[in-house]
Amino acid sequence: MLIDTFGRVATDLRVSLTDRCNLRCTYCMPEEGLQWLAKPDLLTDDEIVRLIRIAVTQLGITEVRFTGGEPLLRPGLVGIVERCARLEPRPKMSLTTNGIGLKRTAQALKAAGLDRVNVSLDTLRPDVFKTLTRRDRHKDVLEGLEAARDAGLTPVKVNTVLMPGLNDDEAPDLLAWAVANDYELRFIEQMPLDAQHGWKRDGMITAGDILQSLRTRFELTEEGSGERGSAPAERWIVDGGPHRVGVIASVTRPFCSACDRTRLTADGQVRTCLFATEETDLRAALRAAPDDTADGSDEAIARIWKLAMWGKKAGSGLDDPSFLQPDRPMSAIGG
Repeated sequence: MLIDTFGRVATDLRVSLTDRCNLRCTYCMPEEGLQWLAKPDLLTDDEIVRLIRIAVTQLGITEVRFTGGEPLLRPGLVGIVERCARLEPRPKMSLTTNGIGLKRTAQALKAAGLDRVNVSLDTLRPDVFKTLTRRDRHKDVLEGLEAARDAGLTPVKVNTVLMPGLNDDEAPDLLAWAVANDYELRFIEQMPLDAQHGWKRDGMITAGDILQSLRTRFELTEEGSGERGSAPAERWIVDGGPHRVGVIASVTRPFCSACDRTRLTADGQVRTCLFATEETDLRAALRAAPDDTADGSDEAIARIWKLAMWGKKAGSGLDDPSFLQPDRPMSAIGG
């Protein structure tokens, strides 16, 4: 198993399939984009499936989330899902996406074995969407959400970041829309993950701000810590149920003590935390030649992974007001 010195056991693997994205969200990357990883640096489909197999069969991973960048840009995505669905034991599999292209791929992903999706959508207003993402693709995201729901990739969760002066007034409207469409809405506090370091703690929309806004229109009943488990979102029952709304408060209400996640970057690095400043290379072991001094066996890779997780820190460091994420872009890490 993947255990750390604080007794936390990782059972949830987040796999970044690509660092590329077809949006340019202001809280994630600069308008002109980033220097993408060279193709030889990216893990191949076979390498990704092998690492997931090792994680599931030797390290106790029970859930796999495919992320990016934008994972729908990965040409072999459906095949990767299909091959992982055949693993024994079979992991639960989900996908975090911006929704563009989901209308075209939802049915195929469901048939391949994907269980559900998380879709990022920050606004109901097309003009605000264009300002936030620097792309005019709002309609595509809405259609992708509908396609995911119709394909049975449920529960469909919608991830929303509120930005001051742009969409910070939309929380009640977004929740009403999510309830009407049978989506589960989750607000995420803006985190310091932008490569241009534009994030500022002062002025950010906090979990408290979000809940205060929602309560102007809805009755919210806290679900309770017993239901939450290791999930990052605190959840509230909306108007007596059955719908729920979540808030992921990584900055103001850290949940590091219950973290059960390990992360694999698009270029084969293990990260113990989304905000970690250190990585452990698995790609080198994967690609070790038979006559190499490095041991590229499944057992050796599992040992490297275990050692990396053993060194996981107690917290993310976000409680430090001077925290800044290093220049490794979120698109290469995976959300």
